[in-house]
Amino acid sequence: MNTPHGPEQVPHDPRTDVSVRFALRSPARLKTELLAGLVVALALIPEAIAFSVIAGVDPRVGLFASVTMAITIAIVGGRPAMISAATAAVALVIAPVSEQYGVDHLIATVILGGVFQVLLSFLGVAKLMRFVPRSVMVGFVNSLAILVFVAQIPHLVDVPWMVYPLVAAGLLVLVLLPRITEAVPAPLVTIVLLTVVTVAFSLNVPDVADQGELPESLPTLFFPDVPLTFETLRILAPYALAMALVGLMESLMTAKLVDDITDTRSDKTREGWGQGVANIVTGFFGGMGGCAVVGQTMMNVKVSGARTRLSTLAAGVFLLILVVALGDIVGLVPMAALVAVMIMVSIATVDWHSVHPRTLRLMPLSETVVMVVTVVATVSTGNLAIGVSLGVLTAMVLFARRVAHMTTVERTLTSDDTCTYRVTGELFWASSNDLVFQFDYIGDPENVVVDLTAADIWDASTVATFDAIQQKYAAKGKTVTIVGLDGASLERLRRLSGRLGGEN
Repeated sequence: MNTPHGPEQVPHDPRTDVSVRFALRSPARLKTELLAGLVVALALIPEAIAFSVIAGVDPRVGLFASVTMAITIAIVGGRPAMISAATAAVALVIAPVSEQYGVDHLIATVILGGVFQVLLSFLGVAKLMRFVPRSVMVGFVNSLAILVFVAQIPHLVDVPWMVYPLVAAGLLVLVLLPRITEAVPAPLVTIVLLTVVTVAFSLNVPDVADQGELPESLPTLFFPDVPLTFETLRILAPYALAMALVGLMESLMTAKLVDDITDTRSDKTREGWGQGVANIVTGFFGGMGGCAVVGQTMMNVKVSGARTRLSTLAAGVFLLILVVALGDIVGLVPMAALVAVMIMVSIATVDWHSVHPRTLRLMPLSETVVMVVTVVATVSTGNLAIGVSLGVLTAMVLFARRVAHMTTVERTLTSDDTCTYRVTGELFWASSNDLVFQFDYIGDPENVVVDLTAADIWDASTVATFDAIQQKYAAKGKTVTIVGLDGASLERLRRLSGRLGGEN
């Protein structure tokens, strides 16, 4: 819902869930949250089926996972309005388990992965998000948009020609309807309208029913039949840990993205262990696990305007109703409608400002390189976690390189027997690496003073470098005095100097 001043601001406190109470008191907000959940539920069906195929399991395993993930995370998660369900990232990680050991071992892996996520979250892994630079976030958003669009291409290739006008009509509704009214979400209107047209004119186009079998009963408790031995743990632990890390990274990145869109702050630690709890619950209901679904989250927050965890709960409940009670009706929804919605999601997700020529001219080259590396790595591997990891690594290397070149050394001959070197800059492994070559060991007088008033020592590598400098002067019968340090830098030098094992 929009106000004259822009999108309606929903008060939110992650500890007390003010947002939910606000939604229940506001009919307009309640309608927005429920309809957004319905749209997301419809969009989750084909993706959950597709991810089940990737994991090598029955489509119902993916659908039940999406139901239980969404409902559980709506209660225990730390980022309201974020959607969690079965995902390709998790499916790719656990697929080898299903292929080699069967579904029971896969479910056990999901449960163990959830346990790892809870443990990692309480150990503070969510705090690592502060080290993700903005350029990586921008790359994450843009690569997400590309992946969402690319995922629609198979539904547009080698299909009946009527698919194309249906998709075009859907895009037209999605663009024009919000300009006329926002009383009903444009994605929902698009899905209903194209379904009615397809059924009324008996159009032979792919629909949701073609994607796989929908379940006919509610999910039930499931206990994986695996031997409770160390050997089982040895086999499953690597896959479970990989699933935990990929799921946490994708979920925390998505939570940060939603924070930026909604101008609110979420509890990342709660979101982390909430994802773990959701995966544990999902495993015990026979689901394949998952994490935050970025495309559907953008549909929920950016396109449909949802702001509370009520929309996430509604998505899970509606998905369960749709696939169990209304499976025959849902099966009639043409894939063209969902493709149109997801294309619009990808367009809305792109950070167009970041790729504008004027922005690229103003932005430092290193920032652009980090964004491009993140996008290229993500799109080429199809894995957001890999792209983000490489983006952060690139940012770290470029930052270290830039800081390393900001270190300077000035030599001053203060008297016949004393020479002073004034070192300026931040000294760590990259910037201090060549420092040892900037002193005149032969030409300097007997007394050498190294003034570090304008410098800081950050690591053992720098201390080792100064040890090497002192040793080189000592070999020439000269003395070195280091002055100007205080605080942590001085403490670090005193603690480590002479204890690092010899000359560089």
